[in-house]
Amino acid sequence: MQQYSSLPEQNSQIDATPKLLTTSQQVRADLWLEKSLNQLQSRLNDCLLSACNTVSQSLAAEAEIFQTVIDEINTAVDTSHVAFVQFTVGVALLKPHQTFATVCYVSRSSFSGSQAPLLEVTLTAEKKLPLKLQQTIEIKDLQQLENQPIPNAWRLTDDAGGVIGWLVIATAAPGPDSKPLISQAQLRAQFMARSAQQCNTALLQLRHILCWQQRYEQLSNSNQELERTNQLKNQFLANTSHEIRTPLSSIIGFTHLLLAQGYEPTKERQLEYLNIIQSSGKHLLALINDILDLSKIEANQLEVQWETIDVPLLCSNVLALVKEKAANKGLKLVLELDPHLPTLVADPLRLKQMLLNLLFNALKFTTQGSVGLRVTSKGLFVHFTVWDTGTGISPEDQALLFHPYFQIANTVAGVEGTGLGLAVTRKLAEIHGGSVKVESELNRGSLFTLVLPLKKAEEGQAAGEAEETEDAKCFSSTVVVTPSLCPHVLLVENDQANGDLMQIYLSKLGYKVTWAKSAAKMWEVLTQQQPAVILMDVYLPDGNGLKLVQELRQNPQYQNIPVIAQTAMAMKGDRETCLAAGVNDYISKPIDLPLLATLVAKYSKVPNSIDGE
Repeated sequence: MQQYSSLPEQNSQIDATPKLLTTSQQVRADLWLEKSLNQLQSRLNDCLLSACNTVSQSLAAEAEIFQTVIDEINTAVDTSHVAFVQFTVGVALLKPHQTFATVCYVSRSSFSGSQAPLLEVTLTAEKKLPLKLQQTIEIKDLQQLENQPIPNAWRLTDDAGGVIGWLVIATAAPGPDSKPLISQAQLRAQFMARSAQQCNTALLQLRHILCWQQRYEQLSNSNQELERTNQLKNQFLANTSHEIRTPLSSIIGFTHLLLAQGYEPTKERQLEYLNIIQSSGKHLLALINDILDLSKIEANQLEVQWETIDVPLLCSNVLALVKEKAANKGLKLVLELDPHLPTLVADPLRLKQMLLNLLFNALKFTTQGSVGLRVTSKGLFVHFTVWDTGTGISPEDQALLFHPYFQIANTVAGVEGTGLGLAVTRKLAEIHGGSVKVESELNRGSLFTLVLPLKKAEEGQAAGEAEETEDAKCFSSTVVVTPSLCPHVLLVENDQANGDLMQIYLSKLGYKVTWAKSAAKMWEVLTQQQPAVILMDVYLPDGNGLKLVQELRQNPQYQNIPVIAQTAMAMKGDRETCLAAGVNDYISKPIDLPLLATLVAKYSKVPNSIDGE
């Protein structure tokens, strides 16, 4: 049996002059003390078990611990056969950066009758403090109470040993006929000290429980997110596989027909097959671009080129791109423009991408009627609204519509797309400081509104002029430039198909093209002739194209030859990496042939140009 004479160090003064109890009193006191403490521990264990079985808030769980200690102390006194004077117990909690503690818990009065006196904590003969809710007690007074010969306060601590409050007792003044024993005060002090110790232990265990609960919840959330990501990955792979295989089937199939011996289609048929092959290839490129765009956006690596935009012209161009698809489905295209549209500053390429995504979606889910684009100005925002008379979207699907890889079951068009278009559109809108909203009813069509903020015309003009360099203009050009003389182009490319493509195309435009398939061959050609332009692949079998460019720039004989990097590197920073190595310009694969012709003409300083090929 635990001895109740063991007390905290700061309260050791109470054993100074003990007054012995009689043998029967000692036994009764001993039994009462252990029984009361055991009951308190049992109730605290119940509190901890409850915290384990439920997701508890820290403050609520601590409050339950404090209240349990108060209630059990009160019950133990009420049911005791040990002659105690009347007393009240409270918990005074310390607030951070304060010089006082506030009484937050007080036991019910153990006096009989309806009028119970307010018990006080005695500091000195002249200073007494009432023990009641919201009573504030100075820290120095609490320290004085715990250091009295018979303590009236006991510290409550956290797991680091810091003080969070005190367990405080207020006793009734003894009556004129009462003869309180010092041993009763000692017993009371021991009971309170060990109760405070049990409270501290329970608080420490509670914090461990809450910590483990928090970690469990975090792991559970992580597992759920991983499971969701895994499901999305599987769905994405399935969708992407379908999207890749469908155009690939067309490319491979029609190429096989054109190459088949004994099959001689008419010229019209050949053009039809080639158009299908080209369209399927563009579809594959759009799929890859969507995946790359989403990756760049999520990695916060997407670059936005701010320019002042001619909104009516851009919208007309966008509708021209979807006109054929609408005509094939017998749908009417409608463009409605606010005649007083203000100046808009945005990335024109990304704005086209967002509008095309919305329009293609509208066309996909519409079998009859019309699809339209309405542009209006509202305050400091421009609203681009794409509407249709299609199948509509259920509220359940609307909630998931902008999640990556999510697709609506489309009985009209079957499985089509990867579920990335709307996710990319919303993220692009947010990058612009805008948003995308949807309104729809089943069988009554849908309405998607892209909201973009305006910027002041002078700010936008400055941004546009800063960004739109000669290189940027070159990239937006669709004019194919051909040489008047026959400038020499050195093509450094190890891929046979890409090399054939560029050599044939540039030769057709009138350039003299020498093809070097390795770094060694490049140096050999340079010893024999001085090219007007070098088209440099980054990855070569015997060297790195960017290092070759650096070597060219260090050689006075070749340092002024314009170099255009042509590579499959298409992520953020790749263009800057190439330019930092010393190239004059950059074009990513798959090669845009008209753009290639424009770049070569620009750097070979050809003066004249013609439209078309």
